[in-house]
Formats: sequence, structure tokens, C-alpha cells
Amino acid sequence: MKPYGVWAREFRTDNPAEVGQAAAELEKLGYGALWVPGGTDSGLDTAANILAATTDVTVATGITNIWSTSAREAAERTRALGSAHGGRFLLGLGVSHESMVDRFRPGAYRKPLTAMTSYLDELDKEGVTPDRRVLAALGPKMVEVAKNRAAGAHPYLVTPEQTAAIRSAIGPGRLVASEQGVVLETDPARARQLAREALHPYLAMPNYVNNWLRGGFADDDVSGRGSDRLIDALFVWGTPEQCAARLNQHRDAGADHVCLQVLGTPAGELPMEQWRELATVLF
Repeated sequence: MKPYGVWAREFRTDNPAEVGQAAAELEKLGYGALWVPGGTDSGLDTAANILAATTDVTVATGITNIWSTSAREAAERTRALGSAHGGRFLLGLGVSHESMVDRFRPGAYRKPLTAMTSYLDELDKEGVTPDRRVLAALGPKMVEVAKNRAAGAHPYLVTPEQTAAIRSAIGPGRLVASEQGVVLETDPARARQLAREALHPYLAMPNYVNNWLRGGFADDDVSGRGSDRLIDALFVWGTPEQCAARLNQHRDAGADHVCLQVLGTPAGELPMEQWRELATVLF
């Protein structure tokens, strides 16, 4: 997989033609993978649309929620998409968050590690081999599962230091594809405001908060709307050149691939101009 890709909520719009056109341009610009968020559904229909619009780029879900998509359905779609598009599809899986799952399947959430292991057992039976799947992994136990049962890990909202820790734990020969929020804004106050808006929901999610605390942040950093220290560690902001330098820190820390999530555009609007600007300094 090429070093840089795009992770975008904006791919999940009601205008698949526009998304397909954008995906084709992103492929030409040099991005190596396009990542589709899952949410309360699988993201697989969006992935199929992007695969149909492109020829070489890897298309991955980041992530398909194991509580909302059965292992059988995920296996059937993975086999079909892989066969139709030359193996370019990568199934990203995650356990999501109890508060989110309870909104659409009350009481379904159970021990995440056990649930993921069982899900992977089912995928094995369905013929979806470890090299065709990647896990959203933050904590050491899920990273170990990613090491042993998948192509690697897709960590979200992590610092370069945490990327380095995951690389150390997962070892060589496994994919580490770290997501990185990017704000193309040089005014510190405005940049941090946009980053805080994106971070706010995650400050109520224990798995992220616990991971930041494990990474050396203090209670004051993760309270309220997050400290400047936390914001500046989790998000890159500035000129395209400044952002590129920070993105390379994940690569230096051991990431094979960095998934850029551009922030700050109006809801539902594809940040095409920002993707183009970043491409000029990354490729």
C-alpha cells in the first residue's frame, strides 16, 4: 500500500456519482488508499461505488462495525468485491463504542475482544483470510489480535508516539495504517477550534480516553473540550508543507500508511481543493 491515503466521512453522501468522480481524481493525484467510515451500517455499498470508479487504488472500510454487519454478510461482500476488482478491497473491522451500538441495537454490546475473536473465527470459516482484513486497534490486547488474526492495525486518533508503540507491539510484516486529522489553517485559534469540533464526541468514549491516558496525557488534557496539548498532538494544522512534515512523523514512527482526514469543510462537502493541495507536497 502506498504511504498516504484519504479517510473521509464525505464519501458517505447521497451523491455516489460525485464521490466516484472524486475517487478517480484522488487515485490520479497519487493517494494509495481510500478509506470509507462505517457508522451504523457497513460502508460496503460506498466502497463498491468507489471501487467501480477507480482502477488501481486500494479501497478499505475504516471501519465496518461488527455489531451492525454479520460476519457472513461481510464475508460475502468481501469475496465479491475482491473478485470483481482485482483484490483491491480491504475489510476494516472494529468494535465501535458501547454508547453508539446501544442506540441502534440496545444491549447487543458485549466484551469487545471476545466478540471480535468470534467474528474473525466466522470469517475464517467463510474463507476471508487474514490478509484481506485489518482491525481498528488501540489497546494492547486488540493490537495482539490484529497481529495474529489480520493483515494489521488501523489506529484512529493516535499520536506518532502511539503509532510507534503499535508498530513495536505488532512487529514487522504487519500493516500499520494510522488515521491523521488535518486542518489546513494557519491561525492557531481557528485551527484548534476546528480540531476540537471534530474531537468533541470522542472525549466521551472511554476507549479513546483510556488510550490517551496510556499515552501519557493527564486527566486535565482529556476533560472538557480537551487541552491545547492534546489537540496539537492528535491533529496537524498549518500550511500544506507544515502538515506534510507532521504526517511524516507517523511514517518515521513505523506506519506503513497514513490516512488523511481533512477537517473544516462544510458538512457533506468534499474537500477536493485541500486534497489537491496536500497531494502537491506529499507526492
